[in-house]
Order: sequence, then structure tokens, then C-alpha cells
Amino acid sequence: MPGRYVFHSMASDHLPLVRSWLETPEVARWWGDADAQYELVRGDLDHPDMDQFIVAIDGSPFGYIQCYRLSTWDCGFGAQPPETRGIDQFIGKPDMIGCGHGASFIRQFVDEMLTGAAPRVVTDPDPANHRAIRAYEKAGFERDRMINTPDGPALLMRRETMCELAPKAFRP
Repeated sequence: MPGRYVFHSMASDHLPLVRSWLETPEVARWWGDADAQYELVRGDLDHPDMDQFIVAIDGSPFGYIQCYRLSTWDCGFGAQPPETRGIDQFIGKPDMIGCGHGASFIRQFVDEMLTGAAPRVVTDPDPANHRAIRAYEKAGFERDRMINTPDGPALLMRRETMCELAPKAFRP
């Protein structure tokens, strides 16, 4: 269903909720130390090249997604088209995991980004995080290659506008 999820711009009053989600076992497993991650999320709240959102369905918040201008951070992703955006996300409510919400809200969010100025959206799940990789694939991402990031090895995945995916002979 288009528009099923609502993305609320994150504000400082959302920080306690995000903090509690960072402490859940599944989020901590893939995001790491809750204290360190909380400081990063809090520190990026007013960064002009980072957009952070609380994901909700039926008025109930259950997840977090961040979207950033890739050129601002050296993530080890290699050369990318100008205006490429990176995303990271998690589902903070354990009872919402494994229900298809991850792939669905990622697809909705990225569909909206790709109709705007972003020609490509990338993400870098841990190669052992099979659930995240499946969710990204269901959301239309393709596996690109293994990369080394400041956080260790990762699988670079990408999703592009239809123009980027078209064979060169058919591009307008």
C-alpha cells in the first residue's frame, strides 16, 4: 500500500525512544554499543547533510531511518554519482521484526528519494546480517560488492533511478 508508513522528522524529543531501541538485543547486535550509537545519532540531529526519521505505522512509531549525503562522509563506498544518498535503518520494536515491515518501509522511503534529486541510494549491511540483506533486496536493492568501511567489512548494496538502470543506448 503506497503511503502506508509515515516518516516523522526526528527531533530531540524522540531521542529517549531511539535510545531505548538502541538497547534492544537485535538492534545492539548489528548497530553495536548503545551508548556510542546514541551519541552519534544525537550528534547528527542538526547536521545539514543528515536527515533522520522515526518510522510509524497506524500512528505507532516502531523504527528509525537515517539518510545522508554520501559525499560528506568517507564510508569506503568508492566513487558514486553526485547526490548519491546513503541510508541506515533499524526496527526498534522486537514484535515488528520478521513481519515484512523493513522491506516495505525501506522501499517506500527510497521510492520517494529516487523521484527527487537522488540518482542512487546505497547501504552497507554487515554481510552476516542476512535478514537486513533480504529486506534490502525485497526493497529493490542490488548487491554491488564487498567493501571495507570504518566499521569493518560490509556488503555495498545500491538502488538507482530507472534512468541509471537503463542500458546506455536507451538513456534519454
